[in-house]
Amino acid sequence: MYGALWRMLPGPWWARVAMLLLLVAAVAVALVFWVFPWADHFITPQEVTVEQP
Repeated sequence: MYGALWRMLPGPWWARVAMLLLLVAAVAVALVFWVFPWADHFITPQEVTVEQP
């Protein structure tokens, strides 16, 4: 998969690295701002109580 992505990107190696870093950053931003808040509605935290000894 990574080899196919590397071959698909145009330009010299340093431009490919820059584009891959931008793609990774865009995916991370999409996860943080849209996917994780959407999934939070489906995850119910369990109530945990810890007693002092």
